[in-house]
Amino acid sequence: MAIFRLNHAVLYVRDVAASVAFYRDVLGFGYTETGDAIPGAAFLRAPGSTNDHDLGLFQIGSQAGPSGAGRTTVGLYHLAWEVDTLGDLEDLAGKLSQAGALVGASDHGTTKSLYGKDPDGLEFEIVWIIPAGLLTDEDRAKSGVARLDLAAEIAKYGREARSGIGISRVG
Repeated sequence: MAIFRLNHAVLYVRDVAASVAFYRDVLGFGYTETGDAIPGAAFLRAPGSTNDHDLGLFQIGSQAGPSGAGRTTVGLYHLAWEVDTLGDLEDLAGKLSQAGALVGASDHGTTKSLYGKDPDGLEFEIVWIIPAGLLTDEDRAKSGVARLDLAAEIAKYGREARSGIGISRVG
């Protein structure tokens, strides 16, 4: 028996309504009906997910200080969500930019990633993985992190190229 995927994550946030609006309006998460069961909490589901929820949000109030993780304390750096196509990655790059939430875009060789921050400054990654059948020796040989040229990746693989890893897909 082995762990095979992350089922959900739970975040402490200052303002649950602001966080719900961000994850819904920018990243496309849906609000689940269980969100009203606990005051100050919300449960969200990623588009196409079969999970009960993918993200739980618990409000702790405006007095909460910023996370010191990675600077002054240990803690989680980021969560990463996979998108199905490069077109999805491009669409989300636009939405994140428009929301002022895009903080980086990286080429990791076999994966192409966007980095964003939510209203509380919590970082997340959105990743597209090159399908195994499309990997080149150049892709495999890349090490480290380079600047992502999303237009060049779309020209190379196409907007509709499906991500290479995913356990199962809905739709």
